Amino acid sequence: MDKYRFLLFDLDGTVTDSGPGIMNAAQIALSRYNIEEADSERLRLFVGPPLDKSFMERYGFSEEQAWEAIGYFREYYNKTGIFENSVYPGMDNLLKELKEAGYVLAIASSKPIVLIHRVLGHFDIDKYFDVVVGCELDGTRSKKSEVIEEVIRQLSELALERGLPEVKELSIMIGDRCYDVEGAHSFGLPCVGVLYGYGSREEMEEAGADYITETVETLGELFL
Repeated sequence: MDKYRFLLFDLDGTVTDSGPGIMNAAQIALSRYNIEEADSERLRLFVGPPLDKSFMERYGFSEEQAWEAIGYFREYYNKTGIFENSVYPGMDNLLKELKEAGYVLAIASSKPIVLIHRVLGHFDIDKYFDVVVGCELDGTRSKKSEVIEEVIRQLSELALERGLPEVKELSIMIGDRCYDVEGAHSFGLPCVGVLYGYGSREEMEEAGADYITETVETLGELFL
């Protein structure tokens, strides 16, 4: 794994455990449609993919309803749910060690970029990332492949400025859901699937993750 130089991290379920806030916000949004989700596992599935995709595919919402539901979701999440969150134990130290070892770190998330910056700043881990990319509030660039493409573009500009080698050939994605794997592969990047987040080993294997690791500690062992 020492051939990689640029590490692209998903945020939710990979760097931070944002599940409680996302699931609470999803339940509040669903309740506006008289849907009380008793199965917490279905709410867990909101962690990772774009919100409109979750509302439409899992609850049969139209696109218009999905965006209305996202508005209700954000009413709670942007004030309260965003901080019902924590950095995974050992992650802060791992990011520090990776940075000191010479890796260039980036965030590649489908979360709105304004919220990504709030989370990274709140936990004081923004200092580890040279590039941060997410979607826009109107849903622009919500597909993981689009996020990764923009990350690689920005990293390539950074590499040119610093005299670093070709970015794409030395980059790898790290995430906890099939969307991370599929997005990376669609752009020609390998992906590490982590199992301490919100995806299962079965999900990672079916998506074709190039590497699968169980803990923050074993993730570090892949690169350090």
